[in-house]
Amino acid sequence: MGGDWFETVRLHFGRTLLVIGDVMGHGLEAAVDMNAYRSVLREIASTELAPHRVLRRLDALSAADEGRRPATCLLVRIDPARRTAVYASAGHLPPALFGGDGRGALVDVPVGPPLGTGVGGYEAFARPIRDDQTLLLYTDGLVERRGEDIDTSLSRLAALRMAPGAPLADVVDAVCGGLDAGHAEDDVAVLAARLRPRPDPSRTHGA
Repeated sequence: MGGDWFETVRLHFGRTLLVIGDVMGHGLEAAVDMNAYRSVLREIASTELAPHRVLRRLDALSAADEGRRPATCLLVRIDPARRTAVYASAGHLPPALFGGDGRGALVDVPVGPPLGTGVGGYEAFARPIRDDQTLLLYTDGLVERRGEDIDTSLSRLAALRMAPGAPLADVVDAVCGGLDAGHAEDDVAVLAARLRPRPDPSRTHGA
């Protein structure tokens, strides 16, 4: 039981908001705060605000509750029609993007302060996303190792190779296996996402 969570929120026009977060601390209290963050975030996200504005509002509401623990959070709004992903981060580790060749790279998202500090200062970062790319969101338990520099830990994640076109469940299993998540020192949450391929017009019209 802990404060790690992930979420997908359906938005208008076929868009989806991907969410992953981590409340600082462990145990029942972290889990209670996690549920509070999760509930409020879903309510704010339903207003169709941009991801960085969702974080801004969530931060302000959380800061007003003196008993709420800070949390990191990463939002990614996927727009399949425009083939774009809009990122916003509140102190969270960068997502990884695996290409059609199975090679991975970290997405350099501007990082604001954790939620609950009341500082704000979140930015949106947009970039294209292709059908053959797999986006991976995760909490720090997946990569962090005691006594190891975080850059070394993140490089290990980016160095993983995925089987091209592998099902998302297999991607998650490969990541967790490749980073030995079963022996992680902290809770682990992982979320993998990929655009659905566009229908082939030639097949649709029987050409």
